[in-house]
Amino acid sequence: MASLSIRRATRRDVPTIVRLIRGLAEYERLAHEMEATAGQIRRHGFGGRPYFEALICRRGRAAVGFALYFFTYSTFMGRPTLYLEDLFVLPEERGRGAGRALLTELARIALRRGCGRMEWMVLDWNTPSIRFYRGLGATLRKEWILTRLTGAPLSRLARRRPLRQAVTTTAGRGGAGRRSRA
Repeated sequence: MASLSIRRATRRDVPTIVRLIRGLAEYERLAHEMEATAGQIRRHGFGGRPYFEALICRRGRAAVGFALYFFTYSTFMGRPTLYLEDLFVLPEERGRGAGRALLTELARIALRRGCGRMEWMVLDWNTPSIRFYRGLGATLRKEWILTRLTGAPLSRLARRRPLRQAVTTTAGRGGAGRRSRA
C-alpha cells in the first residue's frame, strides 16, 4: 500500500479540487446546490486576492482527499481562527488515515500562524464524522445556530437604505478629525 502525502494545493490542482468538491456535495446530499466552477476556484483560490487555501492528500499518485480552509478572527480570543470549510476523503479511503493526516496538517498550520482555534461544521446526521471528530477531542457546539443570507434575501438587504444617516469621523488635512454625515 502506497503511503500518504499532503501538500499545499496549487493552480494545477483546480480540476482535482472541483472533482473532490463534487464528491463532497454528493456525499452530503447537496449536489443540487453545487455551483462552483473551475474558473471560480482558480480565481478565488489562486488569483490576485486568494480567499482560501487548500491541501491535497495523495496516496501514491492518486488524490484521495482535500481540505479547503481560510482564516477568520476571534475578537474574544484576540487571535485568528483557522476555519475549515471542507474536508473530504474518497469513500474507499475512509478509515485509512487520510482524514486524520489532513486534520493534523491543518492543526500544524493553525499553530504556526498563531491561531487560537480551528473550527468547522458537520451535518447532524453524519455520525461517522461526528464520532471521528469527538475521538480527536473536538467539541460540538450545539448552542450556536448557523445563520445564512443568500440569493434574493441577500440582495434585498444590500439594496436596503439605512433608517437614518450615521455620523462618521473622517481625517481632514493635517490628520485632524472632522465630523461629517455619511
